[in-house]
Amino acid sequence: MNTLTKNVLYYKIRKACHRLAHTETKLQKQAKWLKPAGYETNIQIYNPITKCKVPLILKNKDVLTWYVCGPTVYDSAHIGHAMTYMHSDIIRRILSDHFNINVVMAMCITDIDDKVIARSNSLKQNYTNLSRHYENEFIEDMKMLNITEPHLYCRVTNYIPEIIQFVKGIVDKGNAYILKDGSVYFDTSKYEVYGKLSTPISDTSHAYKKSALDFCLWKAAKKNEPFWESPWAPGRPGWHIECSTIASTIFGNSVDVHSGGIDLIFPHHENEEAQSCCYHEVEQWVNYWIHCGYLSLQDVKMSKSLKNTISIREFLEKYTANQFRTLCLLSNYKYELKFSNDIMNNAVIVLHKIENFISDCHNYIIGNWDTGKVDEVTLLRCLEETRNSINIALANDFQTAQAMKSLMNLIDVGNKMLHDSQDSTKTCGTCIPAVAAVLNYVTTMLSKFGISNRSEANDHKMNNVIECLMKFRQTVRNKVLEQNVKDKILLTACDKVRSELTACGIIVKDHKTETIWSIKKY
Repeated sequence: MNTLTKNVLYYKIRKACHRLAHTETKLQKQAKWLKPAGYETNIQIYNPITKCKVPLILKNKDVLTWYVCGPTVYDSAHIGHAMTYMHSDIIRRILSDHFNINVVMAMCITDIDDKVIARSNSLKQNYTNLSRHYENEFIEDMKMLNITEPHLYCRVTNYIPEIIQFVKGIVDKGNAYILKDGSVYFDTSKYEVYGKLSTPISDTSHAYKKSALDFCLWKAAKKNEPFWESPWAPGRPGWHIECSTIASTIFGNSVDVHSGGIDLIFPHHENEEAQSCCYHEVEQWVNYWIHCGYLSLQDVKMSKSLKNTISIREFLEKYTANQFRTLCLLSNYKYELKFSNDIMNNAVIVLHKIENFISDCHNYIIGNWDTGKVDEVTLLRCLEETRNSINIALANDFQTAQAMKSLMNLIDVGNKMLHDSQDSTKTCGTCIPAVAAVLNYVTTMLSKFGISNRSEANDHKMNNVIECLMKFRQTVRNKVLEQNVKDKILLTACDKVRSELTACGIIVKDHKTETIWSIKKY
């Protein structure tokens, strides 16, 4: 390379760097968070745009709309995924069970994308069958972890018409352009505050785009790929447009909370916000973003692509759902967590200590405790201080680690009194209300955090048994219905199972080829 060429190259690099720096400065100046109009909750929540905590304000009184980026169902979920959904579940339970906010949640199931297609091709399996298998597995995994179901699981393939209409709306507004092959790309130059959530990282691999930052809304179909007809070309949705469309279809032009892993900030959430603001012609689509830190192994993010994952079912062979939830409660939802046997053993020890304390309190109350010296005044004062400190911690960006620290301090105080062998006297009846009050508070808080008790765990096992029976019955019934000449004996047997379950308080409803069931509440 001669000197002239080097100088020209140097000049071009300097110019590019200057443009990038100028762009970043411009974005930083323009990017801002708009405080929503609505109802105060007295809760503070971290805001990735302002980089500080802001007040949680809801557009509807005591009702919070929440959209969750769900799984891409091409493989089994691992505990890195589980931690994100567990943290989200803990926050959801705090909002609903502690602060009495009605949380309405929807979750996307990505059942069509590059990874799904690649996996189905490698296994020589229909992509629908593959995605349904891992979707069902994911839902079962969440049940095993006692993670509350969203009100809606939304498969991308069920929203294709709405997605096409959403893309068309962006094109019609002049915020997207169409390539020769029929693919549609969002034009980031038309959205002045692109980079609201984070500094954009350029993708230089596509020379056909107007800008390296532009992203795909509609992908023209390649050979032997699943596709849907559209005004531009047969194809399928881009990744980001799926969530924008589904969330907008359900919640409209404004969402209170949108959550996902911290790795989704860019490009996924950035692109969602950009295209949704353009489509709805609003300055702010999501009012609050919640990003959960990822789980790492030996300083490397747990990822399917790195093949360093631990599946949820593999994990549950060694530990319980309550122990995993305790691990999450002892950490901050925003930060990376380095997984190891040591931190899991610590969670096991903490949970064991709590369970032992609950057992000791029960024995004290019923008179099976012959030692100890309970100072009622001190114990009740500690209970009140604990209640106040936990309320403050949970209202301050859901600081469960601080809340758990306060709870464990209360348990330490109670344990010291219950196990005080010096000058101990037989249980004094007047101290029972204080111990019962502490026991009630501890178990109530654990329930609010999602730590299930034994009866809840047994209920979950029974639900799994019922679900297995329902699947078997549905398979038999569907096979009979497919036959030209119906097997009346098998149909009668299916009806008998339904009647007997109804007598046990389990309602079974058949809808063509699908069956749903529920348990009578009263």
